[in-house]
Amino acid sequence: MLDRDQANDIFDKMRRLSQADEIELLISGGRSALTRFANNTIHQNVAEEEYHISLRSAFGNRTARASTNKHDDESLRRVVQSSEALAKVQHPDPDLLPMPTKEEVAAAASADCGDGAVNRYFEATARLTPQDRAQGVASMVSVAKRHNLAAAGIFSSAEIVEGIFNSRGVNAWYEQTLAEVSVSMIGSSSSGWQKANSPDMARLDPVRLAEVAAVKAIESKDPRDLPPGKYTVILEPAAVLDIVGFMFWDFGGSALLEQRSFLNDRIGTQLFGENITVWDDAYHLLQAGVPFDGEGMGRQRLKLIENGVVQAVTYSRSSAKRMRESEMAAKIGPVRCTGHGFALPSEIGEAPLNIVFAGAPEGESRTLEQMTASTDRGILVTRLWYIREVDPYEKILTGMTRDGTFLVENGKVVCGIRNLRFNESLLHMLQNVEAMGIPTRSCGEESFDMVVPPMKVREFNFTETTRF
Repeated sequence: MLDRDQANDIFDKMRRLSQADEIELLISGGRSALTRFANNTIHQNVAEEEYHISLRSAFGNRTARASTNKHDDESLRRVVQSSEALAKVQHPDPDLLPMPTKEEVAAAASADCGDGAVNRYFEATARLTPQDRAQGVASMVSVAKRHNLAAAGIFSSAEIVEGIFNSRGVNAWYEQTLAEVSVSMIGSSSSGWQKANSPDMARLDPVRLAEVAAVKAIESKDPRDLPPGKYTVILEPAAVLDIVGFMFWDFGGSALLEQRSFLNDRIGTQLFGENITVWDDAYHLLQAGVPFDGEGMGRQRLKLIENGVVQAVTYSRSSAKRMRESEMAAKIGPVRCTGHGFALPSEIGEAPLNIVFAGAPEGESRTLEQMTASTDRGILVTRLWYIREVDPYEKILTGMTRDGTFLVENGKVVCGIRNLRFNESLLHMLQNVEAMGIPTRSCGEESFDMVVPPMKVREFNFTETTRF
C-alpha cells in the first residue's frame, strides 16, 4: 500500500525533473476487492492494487495535466514531459490562479473545517479476505434459499489513499477504508433490493440487508396495475438521494456565473418547504471522503439551505475570485473559497459532495412504519433508477421505480404494484414534504452517497405504468 512517504518521494522526483513554473501532483488509488454473486452462486472474485498519478504543470497562465498508473522513474519522466508539452500549447487562461501556498491553505481553514482531521480507516475493514466476503455472501444466499428466491449482488472492500502536493508547499494526505454490500432478491414476478456501505465493516449487516430485500420481493409478488396520477409517496432514503442528487451540481459559483444553475436569480428566496435544511459537511460522522478539494483547500462546512431558503453555494479559489469581481456579487453576499473545487483543469468548477439533510425536528421525526400508518392512499418506493433531467431550470426529472413498489391503503401496505414512470420537479417535491425520518448514511445507483431521511411527499406525479 502506497504511503505518504512514498508519495512524497514520487513528488520530489517529479519536481527535480520539471522545468515548469509550478507543478501539482495528485495521487489516488489503493487496494480494492470485489466478490460478485448471482443465482445464489459466487461467480467472480477480483482484487487489484493501482494508483493514479496525475501531474499538472503550469507556465504562467497556461496549464495542463498528464496521468499514468505507473510510478517507475521512466514513467514519471514521461508524464512530466507530457504535462509540460501540453501546457505550453494551451491558450492562456486569464482566470487561472497561481497554485495555493501552504500558508493560503492554513489561512482558509476555520472552525467550519476544524483541523481537517477525520478518521475513516478501520483495520477490520482493511483485513477483509475473500473468505470473509464469501461467508457474507453465503449468509445472504441462505436467506434467499429459505424464501425460494434468487440472490444477486456484490460484496466489496477497499483501502483508499488520496494525496495532493504542489511546488508551493501544499502537502495533504488522506486514507480511508470502505466496505459495500448490495443485494437483490429475485422472485418469479417481483424483486427486492438493499444497499449499504461504510468505512467501518462493523456497521454493515449483510444478513439484515438480505432479509429486508427478501421481504420486499415476497410482498411485491404478482404486482397489480395502478393508474398514473398524483399520489402521496413514501420514499425510502435511497430513493430520496437518487432524485435530489441531481440538484447539487448546481450549487457552485461557476454554475451561477455561467448561467447554468437553477439557482440563478433564486438565492435567498423561499425555494423549498420550510422543513428543508441541508448542509454540506465532510466531517459528519456518517460521511466519507476526502476533507480537501482538488487544489488542497480544506472543505468547509456549509449550510446550503435553511428552512427552504438557499443560503450558500460552493466555491473554488477561481470561482470565488470571479464572483467577487462580477455584478452578481452584490446579490450573493460574502464570497470566499469553500474548498469544493475539482482538480484543474475542470469543466464543472465545484460542487458539494458531502450532503447531509437535517431531517425533522426532535419529536417530529417519523419512521417508515409511522409514515405508512398515517397514509390513507399512497405508494411506498424502495428506489428509483434511470433518472434523467427534462428541464434543468425547474429541475424536472423523469425516471422509474424499481425493486419494491407498494400500494398503501388505510395505513397499511396492501400489495406490490407494477413499476411507474415519474415526471416530477425537485422544487415541487421539496415544497411538499409532509414528514421525514431520521437521516441515515444511504447509497443508491444514480447519485453519490448522502446522509438523508426517508420522506413522505404529497402530489408526486406518476405519468406512466410499466410492464414489470
